[in-house]
Amino acid sequence: MGLTLTPDMTLVLGLLVFTMLMLVLEWIRADMVALLVVVTIGLTGLLPPEQIFQGFAGNAVITIIAVMIMGTGLDRAGVLNSATSFVMRLAGGVESRLGLVVNSLASMFSAVIPSQALAALMIPVTSRLSARTGVPLSRLLLPMAYCILTGTNTTLIANSPLILLNDLVASANRNLPPGAHTIPKFSMFSVTPIGLAWAVTGIAFFYFFSRKLLPPREDERHAVTPRRTESYFAETYGIVGNLAELTVTAESPLVGMSVSEVEQLFEAPLILAIKSGNDARMAPPTDHVIWVGSVLGVLGPREQLNRFANNQLCRLSTRMRQLGELFNPTRAGISEAVLPPSSRFVKQVLGDLHLRKRFGISVLAVNRGDQVFREDLRSITLRAGDTLVLHSSWHDLSLVQEDKDLIVVTDIPQEEQRPGKLWLALGFFLGAMALALFTDLDLSVAMMTGAIGMLLSGVLNMDEAYKGINWMTIFVTACLLPLGWSMDSTGTASWLAQELIAFSHGAPQWSLQLAIAVLTLVSSQIMSNVGATVMMVPIAISIAVATGGNPAGYALLVAVSSSNGFMLSAGHPALMMVAGPGGYKSRDFLRVGLPLTGVILLVTMISINLMFR
Repeated sequence: MGLTLTPDMTLVLGLLVFTMLMLVLEWIRADMVALLVVVTIGLTGLLPPEQIFQGFAGNAVITIIAVMIMGTGLDRAGVLNSATSFVMRLAGGVESRLGLVVNSLASMFSAVIPSQALAALMIPVTSRLSARTGVPLSRLLLPMAYCILTGTNTTLIANSPLILLNDLVASANRNLPPGAHTIPKFSMFSVTPIGLAWAVTGIAFFYFFSRKLLPPREDERHAVTPRRTESYFAETYGIVGNLAELTVTAESPLVGMSVSEVEQLFEAPLILAIKSGNDARMAPPTDHVIWVGSVLGVLGPREQLNRFANNQLCRLSTRMRQLGELFNPTRAGISEAVLPPSSRFVKQVLGDLHLRKRFGISVLAVNRGDQVFREDLRSITLRAGDTLVLHSSWHDLSLVQEDKDLIVVTDIPQEEQRPGKLWLALGFFLGAMALALFTDLDLSVAMMTGAIGMLLSGVLNMDEAYKGINWMTIFVTACLLPLGWSMDSTGTASWLAQELIAFSHGAPQWSLQLAIAVLTLVSSQIMSNVGATVMMVPIAISIAVATGGNPAGYALLVAVSSSNGFMLSAGHPALMMVAGPGGYKSRDFLRVGLPLTGVILLVTMISINLMFR
């Protein structure tokens, strides 16, 4: 006799629909949605009280934290900088060879570093390579981002859905029907055959088809370096002119006005710095009051600066006598930075962030897809993937970048790293991998051993470790796990599987697998890949048990298919992060992502059936 829909099942289905809608519509932050779900599960008694917040102490979450810390340590030790020099030697400036080496490097690191963190590290590296070789940045960034995603399934530690897999399987094992075989635990390299097939497919795909899928454009964009910012920002954003000093005289109407009021005057230049008395600073706050003798560091066309100085009774000097040190190219300049999806600035009004007062940063323009905003910037609501054009000191910019709210694309002078710790960082990382592979330790214990080793040896300190953790990812993962558990414990997954099997009318295994893979990748496009995995793994296992399929194969099919979302930039944070710097449009992602999704889907189906015959 078939299962009937119970009130608890209805409640779980309602939470599932609510989660999907909120993640798609983004009316509420993803981490807040996840917290609402886990609290509702606790209030309604869908799970025992002691199980409600077990996600925070689960192996999956601890593993993700440890991997993020080790990824930060590898970056701090200069592993990627060393890799950049290696890429330069291998590529020799040849575009096809450079793309091949960059994509291979991205695929290799994606096996051990979470995709969003790796994209944040690789964007500046790729920009630096573009600047040194003259290869357009738009030719490199999109293939690099896709190769991160196709390589992320090579091991069990770099992809959140795969890290979640064992916890979801353990929950399914507790609720298997009598007589059913327990699903074995996945080891570190259980997924490697599929992951390698994905990685090789991605690299080969772009090696043979990159030029056809990413044709040259008139507005082809190149990497930005401090030495060529004037021409680049003039061509790309219309930010033209010269730096000059405006000295405010006693007769000037600017006396007593705030910086914000001055900037709203007709033909007002961009005010990038100010000196009052002996106090000089970059990016003066909008409420900073201008007095007699104040020296303003401004940017604008020469004729416009002359007219403004005459109208406002100021002395204009094109020689930077008072503020020259502030504008030294080794200390300050114009840069580009991208807002990652996890940034605290997303959905904030630019003026409310007070970037000048808090960080000493002036925003000169905002690039969003095909649009470039230069007027009334303070009223713009920022979105994930926006590219901000900034003027600041390199030191202030590096401090903001440490908080992961901005990913700086421009090749700027970097803060000192710890190259002397490179071999220690690699040693502890490889040691953690060996523990996971050759011992019976849980993956979380093995990975955390490597993270603790990096902390104790000074590869990075605790503050840097905290900053390296994407806490939104941690909360979303920990709070959505109980939703997957409740689908098992209430029988919701079995009921959904029963309905899907009845609808399919005895379809063969391969067609069921194909349907599950397509449903998973579509779900991952409209919600997070973690959410899609939590929703689909219990259903897939129930279908496999009911139809005589291999539950482990079905579960793994869902976990890898949740990463096969290549058609939209919103489908994955790594794609959103390269959209602005590369100047990509929605049609670029669709043109590249649609055929790649089809090829990867075919490779996945073949690999799964060869592994679980």
